[in-house]
Amino acid sequence: MALVSSIFNSTLSILHEIIIMKLNLLSCDAQRPDRRAIANCIAEISINISVSLANELTDILLEGDAVDIEVNDKNSGSALRALRKLSIDYKILE
Repeated sequence: MALVSSIFNSTLSILHEIIIMKLNLLSCDAQRPDRRAIANCIAEISINISVSLANELTDILLEGDAVDIEVNDKNSGSALRALRKLSIDYKILE
């Protein structure tokens, strides 16, 4: 019983350390957007998004529709910087 309690408490403390920030990617204002760079950026900064899904989300974004992604809050500064570098407008949801 003590082992189960210990595992539960350590898992709970790990979950408290993971804070997720939700972003709404609104548009890309680049004259000639680099689809591959945008897809790679989305795949790298987001939580649980594969490269193939990132490619689909990039197509949706470049067609003019907004896209929602989740980013680990610990890496949010560099994620937001990478999006700005690619001329992607975003809105922080949470």
